[in-house]
Amino acid sequence: MNLCNGLLMASIALALTACNDSDLATPEAVAAPVEVKLIAINDFHGNIEAGAITLTVPDASDPSKTTKVPVGGAEYLATWVKNLKAKNPNNVVVSAGDLIGASPMISALYHDEPTIESMNALGLDFNAVGNHEFDDGREELLRMQNGGCHADKVGCADGKFDGAKFKFLAANVQDSKTGKTLFPAYQIKEFQGVKIGFIGMTLKGTPGIVTPSGVVGLDFKDEVETANKLVPELQKLGVETIVVLLHEGGVTVDKKYNECNGISGPIVDIVNKLDKAIDVVVSGHTHQPYNCKINDKLVTSAYQYGGMVTDIDLTIDPKTRNVIKMSANNLAVTRDVPKDAAQTSLIEKFLKLVTPLKDRVAGTIAGPLTKIATAAGEMPLGRVIADAQLDATADKSNGASQISFMNPGGVRAELAPDAAAKVTYGQLFTVQPFGNTLVTMTLTGEQIDKVLEQQWNAGAAKIMQVSAGFSYVWDKSKPDGSKVDIASIKLNGVAIDPKANYRVTVNNFMATGGDGYLEFVNGKSVLGGPQDVDALENYLKKNPMLAVPKAERISVLN
Repeated sequence: MNLCNGLLMASIALALTACNDSDLATPEAVAAPVEVKLIAINDFHGNIEAGAITLTVPDASDPSKTTKVPVGGAEYLATWVKNLKAKNPNNVVVSAGDLIGASPMISALYHDEPTIESMNALGLDFNAVGNHEFDDGREELLRMQNGGCHADKVGCADGKFDGAKFKFLAANVQDSKTGKTLFPAYQIKEFQGVKIGFIGMTLKGTPGIVTPSGVVGLDFKDEVETANKLVPELQKLGVETIVVLLHEGGVTVDKKYNECNGISGPIVDIVNKLDKAIDVVVSGHTHQPYNCKINDKLVTSAYQYGGMVTDIDLTIDPKTRNVIKMSANNLAVTRDVPKDAAQTSLIEKFLKLVTPLKDRVAGTIAGPLTKIATAAGEMPLGRVIADAQLDATADKSNGASQISFMNPGGVRAELAPDAAAKVTYGQLFTVQPFGNTLVTMTLTGEQIDKVLEQQWNAGAAKIMQVSAGFSYVWDKSKPDGSKVDIASIKLNGVAIDPKANYRVTVNNFMATGGDGYLEFVNGKSVLGGPQDVDALENYLKKNPMLAVPKAERISVLN
């Protein structure tokens, strides 16, 4: 064999050896996808006790039909959450705002400390602030996170209050002076080496729907701009799966809770503008259930008051850290599961404290006072509340009021009597849970016309409920700012004089410009009055077997 042939044979041998070594090597293991479960609620509003809330669900005996079932209550919600967590150890429990505020007596009388304790026991991880988190101002909200007893010494049932074990998030709520967020903008959870970022926000319009004093010194930034700016920051930290907890929402045409038929509202525009890197938006605020895909993102909302929970499953590629599969299922929190013992103990403790006041008979009414509005925007219960406020402040020593207005958003529940026509203080508190006080002021007829025009803002209507003797006409076809003809505004059948003075009663929320009724801020000769719920109770006592008012006070054209 010559030298060339020897070199050729050696090269072939080396090549075959290399191939054989490669064939014998163990292939690199491909990492399995990471499965993560999100468990979401929204608009809980302190409803720790099982109440009268129901949900329309498919009839188990006949899927073509539906039936109403009682839902909610922290004892049952906690069990549903626990059962969902048991399905996947990689889990996060989240809330899209209004966890507290506008709460029933069992929580509200103790400054919502019972709700914080309930959520601690349930295992909540994150709550994005909603507008109602600001009902009692920033310092009280900070106390909810950090603990400590309230200044009025009501609360701290066990002598102390430790605050929330979970994190409040407020990416778009900044201190006006420092530019720092009130709470962290986001939090990160890591599962099997994969990080998930949770951004928490409230609607940018929060200042227009809360008591102005509650948000003094705070700026509320645009939701889209805030979230999109945070995406690169999270990505630098190795986060590619991003969830937004947003207290803003929409409405579907048929309210089928696992569908998304004809969804409309702010949430649609917001989600369509969010960065493509954002995967999931857990929403709220509208108290509507839906399960949507918008702009390639999963968008959910879980009804209200703990009556539903959203079960969200994410499958994440461990290499790219991106979501490769996602699904959601809204589940009714039915009461056919065992009660959670820790929640039962908590509820019993606070029920023992509030029941004597809650069950006190406050008056009698001849029939249910509903929130069903006329075409013009009036509700039977709204009329009664306005009348009660006028009655409480009509005396000269109490304000000499001639007119009373009530914001519709402040009427939180309907008022239904029992078989003996009785209603309780607890029911009244549920109707008006904010602890607002009445304020009487002087406005000119021209100012009254101006504040009536402020009921419409960018197409949205917040029709104030008005007291007996006051009437006006508004035109649906007219643009905002020109819907009310001042000549149609009458008091006891007489057209108001634009230059004359009138004494007007509202609650302190409205008096400081809440709900966009900004002209009330310019009222003169302001006089404080009793609490709104006390005015309603006194009115019912003065008018036993109160009839349901039917005469319309507001008329609408076109």
